[in-house]
Amino acid sequence: MSEKQPRTNAQPQAVAPMVIPGSGNRNVKRLPYDQHGKRDWSFGLCSSCGECSKCCLACWCPALAHAQNRRRVNYLNAHGVPDPERDRICGIESLPYALLEACCHMGWILQVGTRQDIRERYNIDGGGVSDCCTAYLCHSCDLVQGSRELQLEEESFGLGPTR
Repeated sequence: MSEKQPRTNAQPQAVAPMVIPGSGNRNVKRLPYDQHGKRDWSFGLCSSCGECSKCCLACWCPALAHAQNRRRVNYLNAHGVPDPERDRICGIESLPYALLEACCHMGWILQVGTRQDIRERYNIDGGGVSDCCTAYLCHSCDLVQGSRELQLEEESFGLGPTR
């Protein structure tokens, strides 16, 4: 005799990502996670116009915008809290991007790694190909999208918005 297994019609639910003590809210907008524990970006790629100062910096000085994003994500990953100098724009960190851009118009290559680090920090769906295409095809949109994602977590610590 064989026993009948009960049938279920429900799909498995996504598991919430690990909460790390001392860190901010990594999903401020409470976006749903898929079955692999990934979610979408909090802001669309083309929604950069909502942040005029970030958009202008990314369009006219991408080396500075990239360096600021890189510094912010590195600090969050290393310390679990926002960089106390997160509003600082100028710094030596922008030099590699500026040199690559001046020599061969390839500063966007550095954006690929930063975008990947931001995606991994927030469990955002995507991969290397999409990171590369986004950074190459729309430098400024990529920079603003990353900055806004970082800003959400920084503000969850009770800090004011970045410039």
